[in-house]
Parts: sequence; structure tokens; C-alpha cells
Amino acid sequence: MPPALGRRILLPVKLAHLADLHLGFRQYHRQTPAGINQREADAAMAFRQAVDGVLAARPDVIIVAGDLFHSVRPTNAAIVFAFQQFQRIRAELPDAPIVLIAGNHDTPRSTETGSILKLFDELGVDVATHEARRFSYPQLELSVLAVPHEALVQPVRPVLRPDGSARYEVLVAHGEVDGVFPSDRSTVEYGGAVVRPEEFGPGEWSYVAFGHYHVQTELGSRAWYSGALDYVSTNPWGELREEAEKGVAGKAWLLVDLETGAAEPQAIIPARRVLDLPRLDGTDMAPDELQAAISALVEAVPGGIEDQVVRLVVTGVPRHVGRQLDHAAVRSWKAEALHFQLDLRRPEPTRLTGVGAPGRRQTLPDIVQDYLTRRPLPAGIDRAAFVSEGVELVASAERELAED
Repeated sequence: MPPALGRRILLPVKLAHLADLHLGFRQYHRQTPAGINQREADAAMAFRQAVDGVLAARPDVIIVAGDLFHSVRPTNAAIVFAFQQFQRIRAELPDAPIVLIAGNHDTPRSTETGSILKLFDELGVDVATHEARRFSYPQLELSVLAVPHEALVQPVRPVLRPDGSARYEVLVAHGEVDGVFPSDRSTVEYGGAVVRPEEFGPGEWSYVAFGHYHVQTELGSRAWYSGALDYVSTNPWGELREEAEKGVAGKAWLLVDLETGAAEPQAIIPARRVLDLPRLDGTDMAPDELQAAISALVEAVPGGIEDQVVRLVVTGVPRHVGRQLDHAAVRSWKAEALHFQLDLRRPEPTRLTGVGAPGRRQTLPDIVQDYLTRRPLPAGIDRAAFVSEGVELVASAERELAED
């Protein structure tokens, strides 16, 4: 039966959820022929691929849940590239609203400092940089509450609840949902504002789009972290491990049906693989035996390690054994891969305490962790993130010394 004259036919509203693009991210020392850091180019390629997918899916609204850029002052190349990609969306999907919020990486420390994200106002993008904003789209019967990082670190937070003003109500925010992040903080982006699930009420919204956690994660009824589009953190191998534990196939953005709440991952094919080779126990191995075992693991990588990001952890290697490895071979692997990290870890040291009871001697990272845990900090500093970052820096320096 045809609809009554003048009555609008309601169609499902599709939403594209992206987050944590980190354009301008730089890592390692390889450059493209154009002089751009290779990992910066990889992050840009991932975003271009996501935009290609968005244009093919033709959603009704596009959400970018923070950390468009890796820093408050991104490179000119990153700014121009982002502008071009949003311009593509605006040209191909002129009627689709685009909502962009600031994450912790692209939020200036001072509220008096202007945000580069305001540039995208010129393209008709609805931007929330410091304060929460509620955007209304009557043509879609849609309301979006956009809550940037800055709004969540204020003494008085905005109320994260739908107001009943529209058929579809969406919350977009950038923060750390309490109880979701892993206990291993080395894989977590520091500086996020902690949000308790009861604050935003999963199940009350048509959809909740979070940014900040780089591993795609379902938070509850109609609530998700979309995850990053590439491995743009200091610990990509930790992200790999978490994805495996959660059964996540890799990087993607989400295409959401606001009527049913169904969120479908739209896969991103990375520019290069991030590989964590099987961990090797080098206990009691002679140098030549250990070298042969390492070489066998490297040579067994399907497709080889050329231009890939590779780590191999070897435990139980005394310093004198590490020094006798074939470092010419290690240098050749480093030259072949975009990044090759041979992580040699010495045996756990022990000492005698009391009347002969064995005790564990503190390593340098242990000492640093103990000190930073007790050190007074300025107000507003996340101690867990501060300690994690310090310990990881020291551990990374020790690994590099072990390789050398």
C-alpha cells in the first residue's frame, strides 16, 4: 500500500565511525622519495583508503571521534592532506553531515591557543574543539552530542545523556572508558580522560562513538571504539597482541545502522605488516646456536621482512652471548625491513638475601617504576600513564643497548 500523501518514508540512517587517524605521525627514520617520513605516509594512506570506503558506502553521516592529527601543530603536509580528504567527502556526499571532535593529541594545552581543527569549518564540517556541542540534523531526525577531550577534563563535565530531541541520538566522545583498557599500559595512549560507563549510559543512545583506544572494541549495547586505522602508537606489537586476544581481525572503521545498532567493520589493508615473530628462549644457547635459531625465524616469515615492521624477542640471553652474535646479519635485516627490532632480554638476575634465601635484584626499569610511583606530581597528571611512559622509555633504551 503506498504511503499517505505527504508522509515521509523513514529509511535506516547509516553512520560512518572513524577515530584516531593520527595524521602527521612519525616513526623510524625511513623517508619516501618525496622526503616524508614513511610511517607518516602510511597513516595518510590508511585515511585515504578509509575515505574511499566511506564514499563507496555512502553513509548518511560521518563521525570522526578525535585525534585527527598526531600533534597540536601538525606538519603542513598533514594539514593539506586532511583538508583534501574532507573536501572529497564533501564533494561526493554534499548532504551528509560530518562531525569532528578534538582528541587529546590535537587539543592545545592552553584554551587560549587556537585549534587547527577550526580550519575544517570552511568545508561545512561541524567541529567541537573545547566545549561539548549538540548538533541537530532534522532531515535525518538525528541529534549528535559531540564531546571533545577538553570538555571531559574540566572540573564540571557535560551531562552525557540523550535529550529526547530526535528519533536517532548519537554521542561522540574521546576518552578512556573505565574498565576497558588493558592492564599493560604500554599499549595505551596516555593523557585520556577516564569516563565511567554509567556516565554515558550505554543502551540509552542510538549509538555511542568513542575514540582514544586504538584497538576496535565493543563497549556494550550500541557503543564502540572504532580503533585506529593503522598501528600509530609506540607499541604496535602490543596492539597486535590485544587484537588477537579480542579476536579483532585488524584495523578498520565502522559502518553503523542506527535503526538496528549493527556495526560492521570495514577493513583497512595496511601499507605494510607489523610482525611480532614467535618468541625465542635463548637460555643456555651458545652464540652460534642462538644465531642459527634467530636466522631460521627471520627466514621463515611468509613473504619476507622487506619494508615490514618486525620484532623478535629473545629471552635468557647473557650479555656476553649477545655480543658474539652475527651483528652484520642483524644490520642486514635492519636495512631490509622498514624497522627490525631484535629484543635481547637477559636472564632474570637473582641475589642472596638474609641467610641464603634467593631474591630478585631490581632491574633499572623496576627502579624507575618504583621511583615514579612515589614521586609527587602536579595536579591533573595521570600517574599511571606517566609511570608507564617512563618505564617504557627506559626499557626501550636498555633493549637498544643490548642490540648494540
